[in-house]
Amino acid sequence: MMKKKLVIGNWKMNLNMHESSIFLHNLSEKVKVHRDIDVILAPSTFTLQSLSLQVNHHQFKLAAQNFYWRDQGAFTGEVSVSQLRGIVQYALVGHSERRNIFGETDKDVRAKVAAAIRNNIRPILCIGENSDERNYGEANLVISDQLIGGLANVSSEDIEKVVIAYEPVWAIGTGEHASAEDVKRSVRIIRSLIRTLFGQEAASDVRILYGGSVNLSNADVYLNVDNVDGLLIGGASLDAYQFSGIVEKAHFMQLEETKRRIDERL
Repeated sequence: MMKKKLVIGNWKMNLNMHESSIFLHNLSEKVKVHRDIDVILAPSTFTLQSLSLQVNHHQFKLAAQNFYWRDQGAFTGEVSVSQLRGIVQYALVGHSERRNIFGETDKDVRAKVAAAIRNNIRPILCIGENSDERNYGEANLVISDQLIGGLANVSSEDIEKVVIAYEPVWAIGTGEHASAEDVKRSVRIIRSLIRTLFGQEAASDVRILYGGSVNLSNADVYLNVDNVDGLLIGGASLDAYQFSGIVEKAHFMQLEETKRRIDERL
């Protein structure tokens, strides 16, 4: 059975309640529903509950951008993952902005991954090296450390619930673009590590996405990379024309892959 491709739009700290509602309406008119594509939107936390009542759940799933790993308690200003149950189906964990701006550690990330799974929400574990780590030849080590650290509390039964997003920090919002070969190499390392940790079946089944300055012009480049199962999109997800176009490209790639597999069996 082929895995569905994922296209995730991370709106980050953009759009107020009214703007979010209007933008979701615009997206709903432009993004076609395809059975072979899961389209996920990650708006600001305070808009999630309202949008969950507006969204067509056959068309879009919702994701949280952040949460605290404890289910409840005296943690002023935080939102727990248990409070998001019934509102979101996915949650971003370990995004580079959470790590680099807010100081989240691998220990924080692994606690969040476990909390999401515990609450029946699929974690999207973000990993990737920054420009210094890349220039000093440490990219593979960083990817390995972040992946192993993030999955440390995940069982072999639960690994299929996790989505991995490879996002090289040096290519996020910088205008720099990772080459297809860069992405292929990193995704190969990620699958190899999952195989070592959880076995061959898990390595084949886990969905791995690419994110980093993805737009309508280059989306097909990354969707064509071997073993890339979808895209995590930042700025371009706030453009309904670009985002809907990327979804269509993902659908086309999935159709081509299905045809290729059928031809191989004949």
